[in-house]
Amino acid sequence: MSGQNGRRILNDRPVIGILVQLAREDLTFRAKMYIAAPNVKHLESAGCRVTPVRLYLSESEYERIFYSINGILLPGGAVDVQSSEFARVSGIFYRLAIQAADRGDYFPVWGTCLGHQLLTALTSGHNLLSLTDTGRVALPLLFTPEIKSCRMFRDFPPETMRALGENSLTGHFHKYSITLEDFEANEKLRSFYRIVSTNTDPQGITFVSTMEAIHYPIYGTQWHPEGNRYFWKKNFDFLHCPLGVRMSYLLAEFFVNEARKSLHCFSSREEEEAALINNCIPTYVQSEKGGRIIYKFD
Repeated sequence: MSGQNGRRILNDRPVIGILVQLAREDLTFRAKMYIAAPNVKHLESAGCRVTPVRLYLSESEYERIFYSINGILLPGGAVDVQSSEFARVSGIFYRLAIQAADRGDYFPVWGTCLGHQLLTALTSGHNLLSLTDTGRVALPLLFTPEIKSCRMFRDFPPETMRALGENSLTGHFHKYSITLEDFEANEKLRSFYRIVSTNTDPQGITFVSTMEAIHYPIYGTQWHPEGNRYFWKKNFDFLHCPLGVRMSYLLAEFFVNEARKSLHCFSSREEEEAALINNCIPTYVQSEKGGRIIYKFD
């Protein structure tokens, strides 16, 4: 929505939803669902509030949430990109965001890792993922010519862009990817997204690592931009170098600024406050891969 001078009216109280995930077996805590704290910190650091979007609600309830919040993050995880409840709920917000945009109503969507993979399944209608040797690796981004039209990195300083292209600053922790070959063979994907960057795994498989929708505020990274500030994994300390941390913040700022363009709001300040993740207590848990902080949901 624009004001009388033609400039877009901005929302200085954005609330972004994070889709809750089912607990995995390697997380040793008593709760059905959770949100990893790094996702919350990542968004809040750029000036928004966060609300958990729970699973197993009705479509009408998700529609009410959609018109209350200003964007949604589909985080990393490990579920089926077509048959899971996580996929069902992601699909509802994906469709509502596109329908809203076609009416001139702004609502950004960001998919990280699993969320990125889900976006490709939602757009194509198929699970096009392939196994890749990317379970624990850091890589530089191999930018495509589409970087010239890219919105995500538009305001990045040249020094940060050079570092992203030359240094291993993006953390990959995924078993599956969408290969460049499969992406380009699918007309729906080709016409909906621009490929911003690719990467190649140690076996020589090239996959799509960063993408954004051409005509909609929908973004995906196969890697974890929150990781440079909030993942403290063994042997990955180099991700926390100043340029890596700067990159992480700039992407958080970009997405929160996208959410500022949405004028959705809760029906009252009391409803808004009750929905925030601030009402949940973060918990430290131990898993097979080390300790982590999460928000638990039953």
